[in-house]
Amino acid sequence: MLKGIPPILSPELLKVLAEMGHTDELTIGDGNFPGHSFDTPVIRMDGHGVPEILDAILHVFPLDTYPDANGVMVPPCALMAVEPGDDAKTPIWDTYKEIVAKYDERGDKCFEEINKWAFYDKTREKSRVVIMTGETAIYANIILRKGVVING
Repeated sequence: MLKGIPPILSPELLKVLAEMGHTDELTIGDGNFPGHSFDTPVIRMDGHGVPEILDAILHVFPLDTYPDANGVMVPPCALMAVEPGDDAKTPIWDTYKEIVAKYDERGDKCFEEINKWAFYDKTREKSRVVIMTGETAIYANIILRKGVVING
């Protein structure tokens, strides 16, 4: 156990977070997310929900604040958008926005919604790890892009 590190963050996950560099991404998947379908390392955190994992990660993980190569500001948090025709509600997103606002003054401006298939492609192409949870809320998947640690 370490001081100042949320105990939910396992040594395996801490290692991955520490090895990630600026603009690297990670995906936190809900219980329905097909995390093992991608050629990406998976860390299982069954028994935990996305909000508590998100909060613990953001305790040690800065979100990206820089524009992309074209000078466009792209939000550092991507949510899997509800599929057209699906009447699912996503109150968990409000929880995510509250958590992010604790760590980043941009608050809900840190978020974008992307189509399910684009979310899968982004996970496949950019995520260094997929964290699989026991989250039962649907459309509770989120991708985070790492920022820069300034002055430790």
